[in-house]
Amino acid sequence: MRNQTRVGEFILLGITDVQGLQHFCFITFLLLYLTCLLGNGAIVTVVICEPRLHTAMYFFLGNLSCLDIFYSTVTVPKMLTGFLFGPQPISLGKCLAQLHFFHFLGSTEAVLLATMAYDRYVAICNPLRYALVMSPRTCLLLAGACWSTGFVHAMMHSVMTSQLSFCGHNHIHHFFCDIKPLLNLACSNTSLNMSLLNIVTPTIVLGPFTLTVLSYLYIISFVVQKVRSQKGRWKPFSTCASHLTVVALLYMPVLFNYAQPSSGSSLDRDVPVSLLYSAVTPVLNPLIYTLTNQEVTPVLKKMLWRKLLHERK
Repeated sequence: MRNQTRVGEFILLGITDVQGLQHFCFITFLLLYLTCLLGNGAIVTVVICEPRLHTAMYFFLGNLSCLDIFYSTVTVPKMLTGFLFGPQPISLGKCLAQLHFFHFLGSTEAVLLATMAYDRYVAICNPLRYALVMSPRTCLLLAGACWSTGFVHAMMHSVMTSQLSFCGHNHIHHFFCDIKPLLNLACSNTSLNMSLLNIVTPTIVLGPFTLTVLSYLYIISFVVQKVRSQKGRWKPFSTCASHLTVVALLYMPVLFNYAQPSSGSSLDRDVPVSLLYSAVTPVLNPLIYTLTNQEVTPVLKKMLWRKLLHERK
């Protein structure tokens, strides 16, 4: 029977307790985090400062970059501290806050990627009505809906988790406070929490994913039926390549982690998968958009060149 002493603090055990590996992981993830801040920060700056990029596509890209900065910041700094100083204590309140913001930002990104797919559908299949359909007001409403959906979803999890009682051992075998390891530590009934995790969260993941797939099916159908030349067919797909890559990088690990029923045996699998979409994917997103996008790269080079010339003067 579990010790009924109430737990007010948890210990994040992190990824590894091997000292040599901890130093290597610290340097690796520190570089990844700094690259994330620099790359996504550069995209936000370019989108704001360059009038040519004041379009729906780049408005949503700016939102995505902001999300990636916040998303990594929720988990990575605490993980880096753990690599240097060992297992990290975290209060129940801070643990719930971390859980809330992780799922808030993650859910928002999933819905935002579906919105970006819809934007590409309108741009390719209804180019003459694009400016009317994706007006600044519509873009603001869509972005607001993305952020609101993520907030409500995360609030459901954080409120339900805050109602649980925690007793016994307080070691979390993870590098941040996620829902599954917290439910394993609860000494009260978690059936409602598990239902929320197994039904609502997969819906938040699979719903936007389905909309994204449908958008691209419509795009493929339109291009095959309406565009005759090989060059003309390639151009629409080239504009979608970066978005499709980002969708794959996010959804593959997230679907693996959350779109299947949760069980205690899945915790060992969750940590490396969580690392992918919380620390690695936010770094790759700006690289993908700058390397494959013919509009962002020249503007970024232009801004860097101006900066260098200004410093020389």
